[in-house]
Amino acid sequence: MINEILTIESLNGPGDGQRILRLHGPLVLSNFFEFQRMVREDSSPTLVLDFSDVPYVDSAGIGALTMGYVHRQKDQLALLLVGVSPRVRTALQVTKVDQFFQFADRLPDAQATHG
Repeated sequence: MINEILTIESLNGPGDGQRILRLHGPLVLSNFFEFQRMVREDSSPTLVLDFSDVPYVDSAGIGALTMGYVHRQKDQLALLLVGVSPRVRTALQVTKVDQFFQFADRLPDAQATHG
């Protein structure tokens, strides 16, 4: 589990004022710093985090995700998680942070709400 690689693509979203960060790989202690920086620096009205290719997160990854939510919330900016696997969703539920996020199954569902 050491040196697990996370790559992040930054893309324009389907809607006005949307930015997509497409993550590839696990979001864990050894690699969450770039993710955290990109979320903090983004000022788009809606930031979509595409988790379709994220197999798992650890507690540090959940912490980085939660801090991203808090950072955006204080500036009244939206955060949407897309394509979250059952394993990642369960990790968010067990740690009781899933309630803070909006989820959608696919990018075209970008207007979906927390479910």
